[in-house]
Amino acid sequence: MSKFINPTKVVTGPHTRFSYANVWEPKSINGGTPKYSVSLIIPKDDTVTLKKIKAAIKAAYEEGESKLKGNGKFVPPLDSIKNPLRDGDRERPGDEAYAGSYFINANSSTAPGIVDINRNPILERSEVYSGVYGRASINFYAFNTNGNKGIACGLNHLMKCNDGEPLGGKSRPEDDFSDLDDEDDFLS
Repeated sequence: MSKFINPTKVVTGPHTRFSYANVWEPKSINGGTPKYSVSLIIPKDDTVTLKKIKAAIKAAYEEGESKLKGNGKFVPPLDSIKNPLRDGDRERPGDEAYAGSYFINANSSTAPGIVDINRNPILERSEVYSGVYGRASINFYAFNTNGNKGIACGLNHLMKCNDGEPLGGKSRPEDDFSDLDDEDDFLS
C-alpha cells in the first residue's frame, strides 16, 4: 500500500524551537475563537526544513488559487500576499531567540498530539514549554478573509526532542531548586 504524500504538509527538523507555546489550552487572541498555537523558530542553517516549507507554501498557493482569486479577475502573485515564513532578524531585531532564524506561527482549533522522541504521549504539561526544541507537524493552506489574502500554517502535532532555556523569563521549578541538594538538611 503506497503512502499518500501531502505536498502542503511538513515535519520540521529537530532543532526547531517552540516559542509562545499555547499547546495545552486554547487561547483567544483579541477576542477571537480560542486556538492552540506555537511560534516555531527554525534556524536559517536548517536548509532541509526551509526548502520543504517553501515547497509546501508554493503547493498551498497553487492548491488555493481559486480561493485567493475570490471575486477578483486574477490570482495575486505569491510574493504579494501574506507569507507565514518570516525572518526573525528583520521582524524581531534584538530578540536573541529569533536571531539567525526564520519563524512560523502555527495554530489549530483542536489540540495537537504531543509526544516524546520515542513517540510516547507527553501528559505532563511542564515537559513542553516555550524554549523546548522539537519537531512540528504542520500544514499550509490558502486563506481569503475580508480581502485579507495569504497562506496560513496549521498545527498538527509536536514532538519534544530536547529541553532548552525557557523563553519569556520564566524559569522551571527543577532549575530553581537544583542547587538545594548542596545545602544542609534543615531538619537535622
